[in-house]
Amino acid sequence: VGKKVQAIYLWWHKPVIDTELLQNLPNLKVIANSGVGMDHLDLKLVACFGVKMANAPRAVSSSTADTGMALLLASARRLVEVHNISISPSMEYCEADILGVKIAGATLGIIGMGSIGYKIALRAKAFEMNILYHNRTRRKEQEEQAVGATYCKKIDSLLQQADFVMVVVSLSPQTHKLIGKRELELMKPTATLINISRGAVVDQEALVAALQTGVIRAAALDVTSPEPLPRDHPLLKLKNVIITPHLGTKTDKASYMITEEAVENILAALNGLPLPSEVLPS
Repeated sequence: VGKKVQAIYLWWHKPVIDTELLQNLPNLKVIANSGVGMDHLDLKLVACFGVKMANAPRAVSSSTADTGMALLLASARRLVEVHNISISPSMEYCEADILGVKIAGATLGIIGMGSIGYKIALRAKAFEMNILYHNRTRRKEQEEQAVGATYCKKIDSLLQQADFVMVVVSLSPQTHKLIGKRELELMKPTATLINISRGAVVDQEALVAALQTGVIRAAALDVTSPEPLPRDHPLLKLKNVIITPHLGTKTDKASYMITEEAVENILAALNGLPLPSEVLPS
């Protein structure tokens, strides 16, 4: 049926798009991805075959922003730890051992102020947080004012000031291990790292060392490298870490909206119209 296939809806990296598949689909016109991240695709390879690509940014931004804020709040108030205390047989604890971090008045540093990063800023403003952001391009002044965000041209400035650092960038050669030993050491010892982008954006070995030695207070991760982590990975043994299994977009409504957005892009490609969410190779 290879000659009949004109479109692929790519759900969670499947099917694998490689040269062999593309050669066997001579009439393929479009690949629609179920999400924003495109790091699992060789964009230049796909483009060489004359195939268009699209992602689903509108469908996923709100759910992913919710996940980021949920991780921030859960880590700050130590929800996993206190849940385990609450269901333990003895329920013995010392109040000094479960003190959390106040959100209101704390500084959130957002690395990557695209559609998801901006929606995180909107949510953080409602929690009375001070907002810093670092991005390749600066947002319009009106957009900054709407969420009370201050632009940091250099990432170092953001890392040194933030109580919570949230990573919301796409994975690329430029962002691979963007947060490493040097960046973690620039953060406050009371700071928390939150990663909702891709696991490889953070140097995990450096993160383990930073968490074990008190370089930073805690981490909350919706993404790891690999996913899932090996069951003996040191990150799984640390009390100051929360890990979720890439929950970013996993809500019933978001899944439906992702499919709708993918279909919209596929129909546009098949009818020779501009793709609403086309992704071009860089």
